[in-house]
Amino acid sequence: MGWTRYVAIGDSFSEGIGDEYPDGRPRGWADRVAEALAEREDGFTYANLAVRGKLLGQIIETQLPAALELGPDLVSVSGGGNDLLRPGTDVDELAASMEQAVARLRAAGADVVLFTGVDPSDSAVIRLTRDRVARYNDHLRDIAARHGAHVVDQWTMQILRDWRMWGIDRLHMSKEGHRRVALAVLEAIGVPDAGDWREPQLVPLPKLSRGAQLLFDVRWARGHLLPWIGRRLRGHSSGDEVAAKRPTLEPVELPG
Repeated sequence: MGWTRYVAIGDSFSEGIGDEYPDGRPRGWADRVAEALAEREDGFTYANLAVRGKLLGQIIETQLPAALELGPDLVSVSGGGNDLLRPGTDVDELAASMEQAVARLRAAGADVVLFTGVDPSDSAVIRLTRDRVARYNDHLRDIAARHGAHVVDQWTMQILRDWRMWGIDRLHMSKEGHRRVALAVLEAIGVPDAGDWREPQLVPLPKLSRGAQLLFDVRWARGHLLPWIGRRLRGHSSGDEVAAKRPTLEPVELPG
């Protein structure tokens, strides 16, 4: 505890897509963590440099130097998920890049929070990346152990396999998913009495018939998967015209 300068870097996960304020701005787990820390520490400030759609190399090239310039004492790093969706990604090279980033942050005196990927085995298409995600997760745990970083192990958070934790696009978490991740982060960094991400327990969802599941998957593919593939084929990203939502360290406005 005692952090007063928290910076989040990463992609849409850290930007907060899927969990919006009433005016439509993304909130997300990182804002929620910042709010909890601000309640406990006078003079707390927070910046969020994450931008949707970014690959790990882009995060390291642009966001990492900007984060270091802010002199943070706590940095959360999420990255690699968009890379792993791409066939042919070299998992070992991806992990090596992440380790270099963590080493730079730790050398600068910042505590670091990393995130393993969620188990995608329940997703009709994304489960094809499961082996790559699992290998990358093993690397992340090892990196954290070598450099004294904190890890939020989303792979073992079974609650995140419940579709109520995800938006209709199945790529971004819902408001409830972000809330649970925020509590898991606070647990990982040792913040007491912040709440339990395991609660409340949820009643299991009814199992869909084979036909209903197929219809659900087809509608998802048409509405979300195919447009995503189209952007990739054109070399476009959802974050091409998006700027960081909190580019400088600022006090946190606590929800009323």
